[in-house]
Amino acid sequence: MSVTVSAHPAIDRDYTLEHKYTRSQGRIYLSGVQALVRLPLMQQMRDRAAGLNTAGFVSGYRGSPLGGLDLELWKAGKHLKAANIQFTPGLNEDLGATMVWGTQQANLFPGARYDGVFSMWYGKGPGVDRCGDVFKHGNAAGTSKFGGVLALAADDHACRSSTLPHGSELEFVSAMMPVLNPAGVQDILDMGLLGWAMSRFTGRWVGFKTIAETVESSASVLVDPHQLDIILPQDFTGPEGGLGIRWPDPPLQQEMRLHQYAVQAACAFARANRIDRVVIDSSRARLGIVTTGKSFLDVLQALEYLGISAEDAREIGIRVYKVGMTWPLEPQGIREFARGLEDIVVVEEKRSFIESQMKEYMYNWDHHARPSVIGKYDEEGNWVLPSTNELTPAMIALVIARRLGRFFSSDAIKARVAWIEAKEHELTLPRTNFPRVPHYCSGCPHNTSTQVPEGSRALAGIGCHYMVTWMDRRTDTFTQMGGEGVTWCGQAPFTETRHVFQNLGDGTYFHSGSLAIRQAIAAKVNITYKILYNDAVAMTGGQPIDGVLTVPQITRELEAEGARRIVVVTDQPEKYNGPLNLAPGVTVRHRDELDAVQRELREVEGCTILVYDQTCATEKRRRRKRGKMEDPPKRVVINELVCEGCGDCSVQSNCLSVEPVETEFGRKRRINQNTCNKDYSCVKGFCPSFVTVEGGQLRKPKKESASTRPDPNALPPIPEPALPLAETAWGIVVAGIGGTGVITIGQLLGMAAHLEGKGVVTQDSAGLAQKG
Repeated sequence: MSVTVSAHPAIDRDYTLEHKYTRSQGRIYLSGVQALVRLPLMQQMRDRAAGLNTAGFVSGYRGSPLGGLDLELWKAGKHLKAANIQFTPGLNEDLGATMVWGTQQANLFPGARYDGVFSMWYGKGPGVDRCGDVFKHGNAAGTSKFGGVLALAADDHACRSSTLPHGSELEFVSAMMPVLNPAGVQDILDMGLLGWAMSRFTGRWVGFKTIAETVESSASVLVDPHQLDIILPQDFTGPEGGLGIRWPDPPLQQEMRLHQYAVQAACAFARANRIDRVVIDSSRARLGIVTTGKSFLDVLQALEYLGISAEDAREIGIRVYKVGMTWPLEPQGIREFARGLEDIVVVEEKRSFIESQMKEYMYNWDHHARPSVIGKYDEEGNWVLPSTNELTPAMIALVIARRLGRFFSSDAIKARVAWIEAKEHELTLPRTNFPRVPHYCSGCPHNTSTQVPEGSRALAGIGCHYMVTWMDRRTDTFTQMGGEGVTWCGQAPFTETRHVFQNLGDGTYFHSGSLAIRQAIAAKVNITYKILYNDAVAMTGGQPIDGVLTVPQITRELEAEGARRIVVVTDQPEKYNGPLNLAPGVTVRHRDELDAVQRELREVEGCTILVYDQTCATEKRRRRKRGKMEDPPKRVVINELVCEGCGDCSVQSNCLSVEPVETEFGRKRRINQNTCNKDYSCVKGFCPSFVTVEGGQLRKPKKESASTRPDPNALPPIPEPALPLAETAWGIVVAGIGGTGVITIGQLLGMAAHLEGKGVVTQDSAGLAQKG
């Protein structure tokens, strides 16, 4: 988090949290995800001011780093409703995109209630992959005159919460969708409005790149929806009938408009509105830097590392070009930028996307006027700005310094480079590596459900249970979402192994996994699907599944599909005593019998089903706090004097709330009552040290009264800190993991800075290992 300090801040005493969605001018403080929620509200404000009667539509499927977007949309429901904006989550990504496609068709037929519907689709990188067919069809068909589509790709460059790193630009290009790449929270708002306007002008869907560094940051931003003067180009002439959606519309005519006109229209729009622009210029520029999105901020940081201010860059001869629309790269702007330069460095994360377009444009330039261009590789083939993982400002600074060294150097820059190189070398030295491996929450159903009997092995899938692949539980390999168990259909004919278990989350089952089970039944393989029914989409925030899904419904569906045998295993078998309409022949067993049930099912020929029914522990905790679920009046404690420290309770429960404690008699165990979610699996071990307390409450510390004597061992009062004189940007790092107040502290400091009129940006470092 960094804070820019103003000399005489004026405190905004009237500010409320609701202002992030209700203020129509001035400054507000919000996160990147909240900016995406506010974006359609701002579009509606612009439309109403223009005399348009439009509506908005949002759909898609959750996934990091947009895992919480649906939660924010639900929270803002009253504001969206007042603006005629409908949020309908997709059961999966491509069905959500298909609904968005449908919104653009509303004005093709009689009965349309609005002048148009502006729409937003969202999904993580694998969801973009999944939607290729819809994107191609929807984009080829086009958008309505007063509609428009933004397609948000949530890319995980460093693979913090994904099974593969993702950069979605080339998938958008495959569908010939223009691509915008915002660099921060303000950019999300400004480029989002430009994106819808571009979508209407070009008749195309517009790809919109989001990454964790952008959407999981918070900032003070300006929010007047009319602060952008969006210009419609005058130097472009479209085809007869325009570029928008129409019916009937033969495919070859769609292709003609898309290839011959739409790309040119996007370039004309970007040029008229300066979506790509020079941010640092020099009258005698020799070195050019082209960059986009997060990399733009990294370039500014790299120049700061080298001690080069904007004024220094102008004196030295450096020109910096910020690309907002990364495809199609607007040719006139890039040519004007390159005029007079000797050397250009393209700084972009993942693949050489802008670099390739630049080189294609420049191929036919006069070679005397054509600068050298490097990006991922330099002229000697050295991999200078890798496409793997993420780029860092230090990497970029060293590349800039080397290119700058062709015509300029100074003792100050040499000293900075030496310092950076020393730090980078230090990072390469051998050191003990203690990675923080993610683990299941206390009381998580997966602590039990992912166990397999001796002699069997399991396959993983997408969801929290994917983490079992890091544990010693004979669970190896995984598939994409919805392909669970289908790899076994390919393996089974060619191995002597006769049976496997396949883990499948209930959210994935509803998303696409039910079709994978149908494939396994059709292939006649021996497999047991363990459908882990947790009653929530836990990995992305505990959202409800986007539809009706119950255990009886699952059993009836799979019985109709032809599953050979179905067993429900649960921690509460008594709840199935009544008439719950389970499929015929389904048996219900207690989770203590899980091993025996699995041994029975692996002997059955064909596809069998084990539905493991136990609510997500984190969701239980939330619901109990909100009074929506009974809080069991029983607690488990360990008598440390009796405990022998064998650790069998940890083996039985795999629970993080069972903690080691050092005593004068050696290491023992205790249960952390603050994190315990009352799963009670720790009591399965044969141990006399366990004590259960019925109806007892945790004792709260007594408040010190005026007559209470001070504790002679208490620490002395902490003095008020001396506040630093922060005349420039001030950085603060708050260490910890999710659930310990890290994000709360950052938000408190950020809001305090915002209220005092300071410029502020916070950045949350998210990912599996950062969560509690």
